[in-house]
Amino acid sequence: MMTNPYIIVDLSDLMLYLLQDDKVVRGFPIATGAMLSQTPTGEYTIVNKAINPGGPFGVLWMGLSKPHYGIHGTNDPSSIGHKVSHGCIRMFNEDVLQLSSLVNIGTSVIIRR
Repeated sequence: MMTNPYIIVDLSDLMLYLLQDDKVVRGFPIATGAMLSQTPTGEYTIVNKAINPGGPFGVLWMGLSKPHYGIHGTNDPSSIGHKVSHGCIRMFNEDVLQLSSLVNIGTSVIIRR
């Protein structure tokens, strides 16, 4: 029986990994929080999804169970691979759309250093 997919955000290598049955099935480059607004570590879940949320959030927002934090697209693709956000996890727009199609609300998100 297959287990539910889950996400690991690795802050040290600026990558988001989608795992199924404890095996990495996809890896995506990300941008994370800057020094003064670091991305919080811990275990969270995806609590909502919004298409075209506007502003700097690109084509899609997936809110986390930690209020005001999420995984989202970006209107500044050159930021991917850097620690520049206000704590959220930024992805290329095409990557966040692909990830969203593979995970449901309630998916676990583990953020680690």
